[in-house]
Amino acid sequence: MNKFFQYLRTETFRKTLIAALIALVAFFLVIFFGLRQYTRYDESILVPQLKGMLINEAVEKLESQGFSYDLDSVYQMDARPGLVIEQDPDPNTKVKENRTLYLTIITRTAPEVAFPDLVEKTFIEARAMLNSYGLKLGDTTYIPDIARDVVLDVKFGGEKLNAGRPIPKGSIIDLVLGDGRGANEVQVPDLTGLTLEQARFALRGVSLTLGAINYMGPVVDSLSAVIVSQTPTPENPRVSIGTPVNVALTNQ
Repeated sequence: MNKFFQYLRTETFRKTLIAALIALVAFFLVIFFGLRQYTRYDESILVPQLKGMLINEAVEKLESQGFSYDLDSVYQMDARPGLVIEQDPDPNTKVKENRTLYLTIITRTAPEVAFPDLVEKTFIEARAMLNSYGLKLGDTTYIPDIARDVVLDVKFGGEKLNAGRPIPKGSIIDLVLGDGRGANEVQVPDLTGLTLEQARFALRGVSLTLGAINYMGPVVDSLSAVIVSQTPTPENPRVSIGTPVNVALTNQ
């Protein structure tokens, strides 16, 4: 052990230790500056502004500055196809040459969605569902029905559209709604040529009543007399349930 401590105090040991320290420092300097050179520590370029450009212009700019790129696409109904709407990294970010930039562009082809079930939904519910599926509301048509502002039928391109059918996003959908008056109004039937008993039966079938009865000229047999005019007429708009229909009869 004494010989070991005596060796530590010798000139040889000191020279060996100094040489080892110099070698160690030199090793770390080589590693440090070598990595800086390998990674081009002091070399960086600014990411250009690409958002808002068409993809062909953006690609030309990237390639001229030595960037790589990767594309993703989304569909937006009112956006111009081929437009760059997102980029990563952001503009003016310092990056290495050959860095890959990620771009999101507007695609030309609309993706398809499974049409939702809108029948028996209220108009407000149906409009909200169309919006959430990326569809547009077209015409709204009202037909007689007790359900007011409730969807009774759905049409796409003039044809009936069933739930679950795939259609392109952005499609225009027409709705058929109830007017809320279906149970209170009916169409007046045409009574011309009917006898009084036949007219009563026809009116009873649509919940109307027989009103004033007038005979035109001499009537020999009231049972065989037929109706020649009526008020209201079948050409009139729909009338309320229970409305009396006045008739005129003749044997001739």
